[in-house]
Amino acid sequence: MPSKIDWPKAIQPLLKKYKTTKHPLEYKSIYQLLVMVVLSAQDSDRNINTIAPKLFEAFPDMNALSRATEETLFPFISKVRNFATKAKWLIEIAKTIKEDKKIPLTHESLTSLKGIGSKSANVILREAGKPAEGVIVDLHVVRVAPRLGIATGTDPKKIEKQIKEILPQKDWDAGMAMSFHGREICRPTPKCEICLMTPVCHYYNTVIKKLTVK
Repeated sequence: MPSKIDWPKAIQPLLKKYKTTKHPLEYKSIYQLLVMVVLSAQDSDRNINTIAPKLFEAFPDMNALSRATEETLFPFISKVRNFATKAKWLIEIAKTIKEDKKIPLTHESLTSLKGIGSKSANVILREAGKPAEGVIVDLHVVRVAPRLGIATGTDPKKIEKQIKEILPQKDWDAGMAMSFHGREICRPTPKCEICLMTPVCHYYNTVIKKLTVK
């Protein structure tokens, strides 16, 4: 493996593979995406996808959600982790925004809302087709990025900063690409034998290859 990786070039196969892949949350509008992103914090996309249909049947848009109370929301989200806190966040967001068409689509305005951090804002912007203003770093990226060698450590903010410094802004969707890669290939037990990143992967070239040789 080359001692110095040209990451803007090396990351292209991953970006190409996942550039049209939709986020695993099964949303049908930006309103639904925003609500599901808030609910998915420290929970699984699968769980949120399961509870979403009945939730959105009861609260089909931001206006309906703005009239909700915690008590009317609880029956629909009680299986979500930290649902009581998230109910407060969602109601506050809905009362602030009031209408679907007024959902803000900049990183700064999204992160000013309760329950929406940098990662969540980056996901919403990506799915809305807006230019990336940051790099999505979820638990999969925290595993994949250091393995590849494009970043070090386990702090999502520091990993995002490193990736933003290494890649041009047009390639910041690499975060989501690494997330998909982590879900499918670079799992806790990685499937290195079918990985397209092995030529540049630090983990593969310093650990797996040596084990194979032995």
